[in-house]
Order: sequence, then C-alpha cells, then structure tokens
Amino acid sequence: MGGRLENKRCVVTGGSKGIGRAIVERFAAEGARVVATARSAPSEAFADDGPVVFIPGDIASADHANRLIEAAGALFGGLDVLVNNAAIQIEKTVVETTDEEWDRIFAVNVRGVFLTCRAAIPSMAEAGGGSIVNIGSYDGFVADPGLAAYCATKGAVHALSRAIAVDHGGRNIRCNAICPGWIETDMMDAYLASVADPAEAAKALDANQPIGRIGRPGDIAGLALWLASDESAFTTGQLMVCDGGLTARAPQP
Repeated sequence: MGGRLENKRCVVTGGSKGIGRAIVERFAAEGARVVATARSAPSEAFADDGPVVFIPGDIASADHANRLIEAAGALFGGLDVLVNNAAIQIEKTVVETTDEEWDRIFAVNVRGVFLTCRAAIPSMAEAGGGSIVNIGSYDGFVADPGLAAYCATKGAVHALSRAIAVDHGGRNIRCNAICPGWIETDMMDAYLASVADPAEAAKALDANQPIGRIGRPGDIAGLALWLASDESAFTTGQLMVCDGGLTARAPQP
C-alpha cells in the first residue's frame, strides 16, 4: 500500500535541519520524491539512493529558485508540492535593526517565498494543480519582544499565501501557511543561549503552553503532510496556527 504522498513530486526549502528536515523525511516516508535545499549541506546527509536530492544554494537568489523547480522537472517530471520553510531570525527591535539586516531577513523570509512560488506555479498549473505550503509563524499575528523584523516578514508571508490562493485557485493550485509557535529548533536554541538561565527558561516555555510542552519539528511536519496531500483538496488560503494552544490562552492574572 502506498503512502499518503505516493509519487508526489516535491521541493522543500530550508530542508537541511529542524522543521524543514522533518518535513523532508516525513514526505519521503510517505512516498514522495523530494528536492531539498538549504544554504549549507545537512550535517547528516540524505541517502544517495533514496528519494531525496539535496541542492545547496541561497533561496534569496532567483537563479537558485528557478534551478530548484527545473530540477524537480528534470528528475521527477514535474512538481506537485512546494514547501517554503527557509527563514532566518534577527533578535532586535526596529531601532536596533540595521538597513542591511532588514534587507537580508526580507530577502530570505519573503523574497525567497515569492521567487519559489513564481517559479513553481506555472509548473504546477501544467501538471493540473498542486499544493504550496508556506511556513509562517504565530509571530505574524502576535509579537514576541525583540523580533520586529522577523514578525514583519511572517506577516508578509501570511498575506502573500492568501493572495496566491485567490489568484491561482482556478488552476487547482492551493496555498496555505502553517504558523508554528515555539518549536525545538536552532531559533529556540539561540533564544535560550541569550538568557541567564537557559534550563529555567526552557521549563518556563513548556509551562507556558496549554498543552504542557513546546512543539517539535515533527508536529509541523504532520500538518505539512496533510496540506501537501489530496486529503486537504478543499483547503486553501488558510493560516493554520500550530502552537500548542499558546495564542488561544487569555493573559494570566
């Protein structure tokens, strides 16, 4: 019996670690063939004879974005699923953020999504449709302190996702955004490294989630799997928060 993504042809950006790596591995386990990309190679390489092909590069480059979609066509015969996960974080307020930092975070977090979607949509339309899954953030709705530019980029990704869904739904192309809360990734590690007591901060983060823990990359991969599959054929233009209930909770007295 085939998997839920049997014979689906996919591209996943930021696929070398964290959420992206979990998505790549889950997709492959469900029968998909995947082109994964990131700026640097993963610390643990994908199997040479497996369904995953890794192509390093900067997702803020139009040439690289085009190359990814072309690779899926050359290797797999087309494209069915695009997951835009690549992102960077700058832990500063607006006042502290330099012009260069602002431009760079928008280049990766927003321009990268625009470039891959622009390259992918014609290929998906030719194949009869497809699913685009953009990784946004709950920081696109609410703001963690000291993440001004990051919050701005995720709000832009949310708006762009809805626009793509509206503009291209008539060609059976769906576009949704997953909006994670606190997830065990390098970004969370960077936050913990910046505080006086990382162990105590980690406990506080767990306790702050109604579900009793922060998220894991696999939690996001499971939702990405559903959105990539035909099971979600009537779901598009949605911002799907996956945060353990964090943003559902009223402020504590």
